[in-house]
Amino acid sequence: MAAHPALPRTLILGGARSGKSTRAEQLLAGDPDVLYVATGGTRDGDAEWAQRVALHRERRPGSWRTAETCELEAVLADRADPAPVLIDCLALWLTAVMDECGAWDDEVWAAGGEAAVGRRCEALAQAWAATGRRVVAVSNEVGMGVVPATASGRRFRDTLGRLNMAVADASERVLLVVAGQVLTVKPAADR
Repeated sequence: MAAHPALPRTLILGGARSGKSTRAEQLLAGDPDVLYVATGGTRDGDAEWAQRVALHRERRPGSWRTAETCELEAVLADRADPAPVLIDCLALWLTAVMDECGAWDDEVWAAGGEAAVGRRCEALAQAWAATGRRVVAVSNEVGMGVVPATASGRRFRDTLGRLNMAVADASERVLLVVAGQVLTVKPAADR
């Protein structure tokens, strides 16, 4: 899959282990300098997580740079770095935002956590819409599974669904990966 140079924004959605990260990497494989933005952070003592991170790193070309950050708005606004950006992933970014805002707690959510998370999501969607950088973002499609048993699980699912819609609206192309197969949800218009 070759990337179309006139497509600055592509969103790739899919379930867990669907192949979405691999497909995102393939879109930018021809670019020697890519900024890979990892939003997952580190999880001390979690050997399985460390193995996942190592596998992702091994797949990427050695010339690609990695930034482990959740400051996506700043990355998208950076005009000094012309390299394409691959963000993996928006679901992990939202998890970090909800952690920062204490939004997993029902009382905190009701007392301003929902508004704080909403502001961060809106700022990210605006930065995505305004960026001039070529960017590919990966996000989980969590709305097709079981209804989460907890209120915090449902608020995460609902918030990620709204974030995915906002990013998709501002994207030139949206792809859905199912069982490693890419389905075009929003085709790129010829330019």
